[in-house]
Amino acid sequence: MHDVATHDDAKGQYFWVWGALLVLTAIEVVLGYKQVFSAVRMLEVLLLLSVIKSALIIGYFMHMKFETALMRWMITLSVVACFVIMYFFFFPDAGRITTLGVK
Repeated sequence: MHDVATHDDAKGQYFWVWGALLVLTAIEVVLGYKQVFSAVRMLEVLLLLSVIKSALIIGYFMHMKFETALMRWMITLSVVACFVIMYFFFFPDAGRITTLGVK
């Protein structure tokens, strides 16, 4: 039997994940409208919630949870490498706003 067909296809599990995604999205919308945090804290919270949501989507709906450990590590290291490359290319330009006097 193929590896993809060996995992449990229980629909209840997907409904729980879908419900969690719905709740996290509702929290993001409420936080966006209420603006109870400062701009930096709001960005941190929204980024954290987005990372949690993307992990749920990748893990369950893209079936990465059921892949071998080697495949998961390869994907994880690739994504981290992309973030590191983006950090070195984009963040130096983002710091220019403080030196250019744009407010």
